[in-house]
Amino acid sequence: MPLDLNCDLGEGEPPPRTRALMRLATSVNVACGGHAGDAATMERCVLLAKSLGVKVGAHPGVTGGFGRGEVRLTPAELPTLLLAQVGALHRLTEVHKVRLHHVKLHGALYYAVEHDARLGRCYVETMARWFRGLPLYALAGGRVAQLGRELGVRIWEEAFLDRGYRADGSLVPRSEPGALLTRPHEVATRLRSLRARGGWPAQGGIWLALRPRTLCLHGDTPGALALLRTARRELATN
Repeated sequence: MPLDLNCDLGEGEPPPRTRALMRLATSVNVACGGHAGDAATMERCVLLAKSLGVKVGAHPGVTGGFGRGEVRLTPAELPTLLLAQVGALHRLTEVHKVRLHHVKLHGALYYAVEHDARLGRCYVETMARWFRGLPLYALAGGRVAQLGRELGVRIWEEAFLDRGYRADGSLVPRSEPGALLTRPHEVATRLRSLRARGGWPAQGGIWLALRPRTLCLHGDTPGALALLRTARRELATN
């Protein structure tokens, strides 16, 4: 099965950049009013994805600090956030006759459901109840991926081409050295390693086995366009 290449969009980037990045992705995660995005940017992304034949996913997040700060959210509050944000994008896709393909949490919320068992279960159960059938893009080998399989929710395990990894499979925090990969040859090397050996080295040279179905390149990573071009070229080779 071909690997999917996803990108986070509708996060305040200029429309020409949205188009340029989307042309290189096979699926997009559209900010839907939490950390970024509004009705206009969501609709623009949906229509552009429809014209380009790109899969559309919802990218809900928490407000403040571009959704990368501390998550102060309880399991009782999470369903409301998901229903509001995923529901808003879902309605726009229905209006424009586009199928909502997946959900991928943004930033700190993505990691909060991995580290907090109660939040993780609440997330998967909420999606199973209200958005059954939508795959969740979730950290390869993580808590959400395991919970999803246990609860019968479709999971697309995800690996990050532009982020540094720790030996335990978690990502290097953005505040630390080595958090971002910004050179095309680094992305090419990772992809070749993944396809040939089923993983790539983490910090300290520790081998990290990965079996992703989708690969992420963030739209706001420096040099994102060049990184996406490199990834598409590598994925197109046999």
